[in-house]
Amino acid sequence: MKQHLRKGSVVCSTALAPSRSTRSRAWVSNMFENTSVQVFKVDSLGVNENPLHLEEQDRPYEEDLLRNPHNIKSWLRYIEMKSKSPPKVLYMLYERALKQLPGSYKLWYRYLRLRRIHARRLCPGSILHEETNNAHERALVTMHKMPRIWTDYLLFLMSQGFITRTRRTFDRALKALPVTQHDRIWGIYLRFADKHGSGIGETCLRIYRRYVKFAPDDMERFVEFLVGIGNANEAALVLADIINDDNFVSRQGRSKFQLWQQLCSLLVKNPSKVAALKPDPIIRQGISKYTDQVGLLWNSLADYHIRCGNLLRARDVYAEALNTVMTVRDFTQVFDAYAEFEESVAKAKMEALDKSQNTSEEDELDVELHLARLEALMDKRPLLLNSVLLRQNPHNVSDWLKRVELVKPQGAREQINTFMEAITSVDPAKATAGRPSALWVGLAQLYEKHKQLDDARVVFQKATGVTFVHVEDLASIWCEWAEMELRNDRPEEALRLLGKATTAPPRKVDYYDRSEPVQARLHKSLRVWTLYTDLEESFGTFETT
Repeated sequence: MKQHLRKGSVVCSTALAPSRSTRSRAWVSNMFENTSVQVFKVDSLGVNENPLHLEEQDRPYEEDLLRNPHNIKSWLRYIEMKSKSPPKVLYMLYERALKQLPGSYKLWYRYLRLRRIHARRLCPGSILHEETNNAHERALVTMHKMPRIWTDYLLFLMSQGFITRTRRTFDRALKALPVTQHDRIWGIYLRFADKHGSGIGETCLRIYRRYVKFAPDDMERFVEFLVGIGNANEAALVLADIINDDNFVSRQGRSKFQLWQQLCSLLVKNPSKVAALKPDPIIRQGISKYTDQVGLLWNSLADYHIRCGNLLRARDVYAEALNTVMTVRDFTQVFDAYAEFEESVAKAKMEALDKSQNTSEEDELDVELHLARLEALMDKRPLLLNSVLLRQNPHNVSDWLKRVELVKPQGAREQINTFMEAITSVDPAKATAGRPSALWVGLAQLYEKHKQLDDARVVFQKATGVTFVHVEDLASIWCEWAEMELRNDRPEEALRLLGKATTAPPRKVDYYDRSEPVQARLHKSLRVWTLYTDLEESFGTFETT
């Protein structure tokens, strides 16, 4: 009598004995006395008759399996002994073993790995590949809670180039496995999405949207995917949400500024694609927030307008930046970018003019205008840099005096305005790099130079009432005023001024007492007395001397 097993089993042609022990001995004896025993493997694609010639060395293993058909070690020893046999022999052994032990992870894992190794030697699409796929499907009937079986199967499907089938298998794996093991599937699933993102972008986009619900802290990977498929609009929105989330911690260890910088770069480089966000207020907010990267952000804003074709607006941005930056580094970054921009525009205009066959006078004037704009920008650099230094420290006397020299080509009126601005800005108590009295003296001397002596006297008169910190500053004002009168042939007025300066106050004052105003301590200034005695000796009478 023959025993017929279902699909996936091994059928052996033998006689059945009435008892177990008698049957075992008779079966083994029969098997090795005959020339061969027909063993059939019911393959996943149908019945495939492959006679297996059992050898003498198989006898002990077969006897052991007849006694203990559910002993996995017996099956593994048998398979190990037959490891050099043809693949189909090993497949039949595994099928027989799995018929007895369908819940053995070790058997399924080794069997499927062996099939994959053999299948990869052939081109995808071969019968062996499909048989291997079917073997995995049969394994998942009992191994659906084993993540390694799923991951190996998914990688094998990906190597065959299946898309829909692979995607559905990924979804099945996520449904079958507990959430705590989903990260093992998602890692491969995202590789699948990255690989096919350009071809099936919408499908892969849905995959990533599902993933960020599972791992919201990995939004940066989602952004990279969106940028890769050209979806800059959604990438910008996701980045903005990340930046606004105070609880977000980057998996890649990036700071908020780096994320902000990426957002700005995305907005600037894709002006036509990003419609959901307005770059101008976003970048300006970054300028006020990240004060150590102001120059870079200003350049990004100008670059955005350049890419939009709005050159006039770009110039306005550069000019605004040069008038607001607070550090020399930021100034250098912005100025160099501005100069490069103007140079490139002028160069493009010149090249277009050279290539054009019909040039008009207006075109030539346009080129000259751009060249003049570039030249004017380069000429203004020292003055713009001086403005940056004064924004850093408006109480720097030396920088104000340098500024007066820089505006000299613009005329005396501009110099006077600069002196007036300096006098208003500098607090004598906070003055650095020079004496604040030098500003008053410089303004008065400028008026004197242009024969406006009355205005010069008004300046000196106002300066004598300033609450300087040091007596030397006030002494300098009085002495310079007296010397101006001498230069203009008014020695009597000079003597009167110095006499007034040396008049002692009603009460006694200590020269070094800083709690007293400098006006009360001026009468003890050695500089004032020295000049006064010299003038008395030269222009005074015997009595006054």
